[in-house]
Amino acid sequence: MTVSLPRTAAAGVLATLAALALSACGAAPDTTSTTADGKSAATATSAADFGGLDKLVAAAKKEGTLNAIALPRDWANYGALIDGFQKKYGIKISDENPDGTSQDEINAVTSRKGQDRAPDVLDLGSSFALSAAQQGLLAPYKVQSYDDIPAGQKDTQARWYNDYGGYISIGCDAKRVKTCPTTFADLLKPQYKGQVALNGNPTKSGSAFGGVYAAALASGGSFDDIQPGLDFFAKLKKNGNYTPVESTPATVEKGETPISIDWDYLNAGYADEFKSKGVDWKVTVPSDGQFSQYYSQAINKDAPHPAAARLWQEYLYSAEGQNLWLKGYARPALMTALEKAGTLDKTAAAKLPEVTGTPKFPTEAQQDKAKTVISQGWAKAISG
Repeated sequence: MTVSLPRTAAAGVLATLAALALSACGAAPDTTSTTADGKSAATATSAADFGGLDKLVAAAKKEGTLNAIALPRDWANYGALIDGFQKKYGIKISDENPDGTSQDEINAVTSRKGQDRAPDVLDLGSSFALSAAQQGLLAPYKVQSYDDIPAGQKDTQARWYNDYGGYISIGCDAKRVKTCPTTFADLLKPQYKGQVALNGNPTKSGSAFGGVYAAALASGGSFDDIQPGLDFFAKLKKNGNYTPVESTPATVEKGETPISIDWDYLNAGYADEFKSKGVDWKVTVPSDGQFSQYYSQAINKDAPHPAAARLWQEYLYSAEGQNLWLKGYARPALMTALEKAGTLDKTAAAKLPEVTGTPKFPTEAQQDKAKTVISQGWAKAISG
């Protein structure tokens, strides 16, 4: 993997908004991908519905392009996934604003409706996928492995389904921090003054949203009550430990964010990269705030390249695609199914950060409630 800024960085937001304003003159998308018998890729809800995977591949190759957005190459091994898809099908992937947030993705869909520069596919934090579905932005599509995706990790209308996930973790530069924290309670200790950072803003970023949820669980909260998470960060800011600098590999290398609350697959991936740069990056999943969450994959209902969008999903949910995420330290949604089928990359699975217990996930209603609480209270929590 190549280290670059993570997708939650806010630095690209203003540039994205400028690009959105310039995109108003874009041409209308070509959604005429059809089979000889008149079946349309734009309305196909499965490969079988389009006449089979071979016909979908042919239509996608004819389109020749896939518009992706907010997919950093170092995020969960997306670089290998992008390269693998392009090599396998000869379809060029245009990855715009790789450092963007989940909200940036939704903004691009709504502002570019009917334009050829609109995103074809989305990779969204779970709560943002729910929002996009509620806004009617997503196309229903069942990949061939849809039935193997756990029931609690997919929309019943197949507008979105989980792709990969992990646990909120604490990354720490052991050369700059004498004793690395291993719990949320530790983060409040005075020796960590000005050192604790989040990867993004929780009102826009899925990873930062997960960080606040994990802090809530560590502070007497629950999936129904994320307020203790806001209170935790308010306390962290008041005692001087929280830094508003959003953590990235670059800020870690510079020593600006020696402690970072982020997904375990990102922290673990960075640890590999940092070794050659003299940074001893330790990764721990805190026992007092064990929060697991997946990102979700979806297709823009008005995708300018509808066949390529659906083929991309098929690739991601194949054994090849799922194992590439696993090699990036992310836990693929089909991990149990791959293990049962004997197609799981066991070597990659053995390298995952150690976690005990069975993960639990907030419901759609709980996430909606948490998102509202954070949107209303985050700025106040860290303004003290």
